[in-house]
Amino acid sequence: MNELTTTAIIIGILYSAVRLATPYLYAAIGEMISEISGVLNLGVDGIMLLSAYGAFLQTGNLWLALLVAAVIGLLMGLLMAFISVTLKAEQGISGIGLYMFGLGLSTLLFKTTIGTVKTIEGFQPVKIPVLGDIPFVGEILFNQSLPVYGAFLLVPLAWFILDKTTWGLKLKAVGQTPAAADSLGVSVDRTRYVATCIGSILAGLAGAALSLALVNLFQENLTAGLGFIAVALVPFGGWRPLGIMFGALLFSTVNSVQLWLQVLGIGIPSDVAVMLPYLLTIVALAFTVSRVRGPAALNKPFERGAH
Repeated sequence: MNELTTTAIIIGILYSAVRLATPYLYAAIGEMISEISGVLNLGVDGIMLLSAYGAFLQTGNLWLALLVAAVIGLLMGLLMAFISVTLKAEQGISGIGLYMFGLGLSTLLFKTTIGTVKTIEGFQPVKIPVLGDIPFVGEILFNQSLPVYGAFLLVPLAWFILDKTTWGLKLKAVGQTPAAADSLGVSVDRTRYVATCIGSILAGLAGAALSLALVNLFQENLTAGLGFIAVALVPFGGWRPLGIMFGALLFSTVNSVQLWLQVLGIGIPSDVAVMLPYLLTIVALAFTVSRVRGPAALNKPFERGAH
């Protein structure tokens, strides 16, 4: 293998890694916002599936497809918030129920309306002038599709909102000490509703990015558990946007490598290669969960006057 071929393979792996990080970023940053408010939403994968299906049906207008995905995410978020915040049901069970609902409904709708796997054109790469001409780096970072750019721009935006705005400070207060936040006039329930809905909208956009910008198709269980990896990325990244971005790139790079191993015909069983991202999830959680502390009120319903 000559040097030119090796360079092309490295560029291909890193280019794919940046693309594949897109749904992780949307879903994980959305889940981070929800969790910082105190709501654990394990239904991310189901939201992604239903939104990916809804977006796929609107491929005649890709911007409308994104809007449809966001609306589906919002509706699923309202359902999750109603169950976990208003009804104060156990959040883990509620989230799994939401996931099963999204999985089942997307499968049913796919079979009744589409029936077979179809490919679409989807979002195409958009080269950024000047930056896209930078050797090596330009090919990897600045020749991506618009949803990819949006995912990475979301990282500094989320940081700014959480650390530099009043709403971000209220969000953290609600997730850490909801009783104290309530005593200062902050509506805990309303804040959690908004955070859960924002997180679910971003999960919807993650599903749309998957079906319209990455694989350009829809099929049963399209996410294949990607939403659960996104949930795992939140503690892995320490509930910080930058940490989540590094985690997303780590997972997407492993995923990219396993895809390239199959393309290059390297003698590793495909089942083993496909298993690598999920194995990494288990290892990452084993090493990070005990070392980082999440919001103190995470997964704890708030009742005014309760101690």
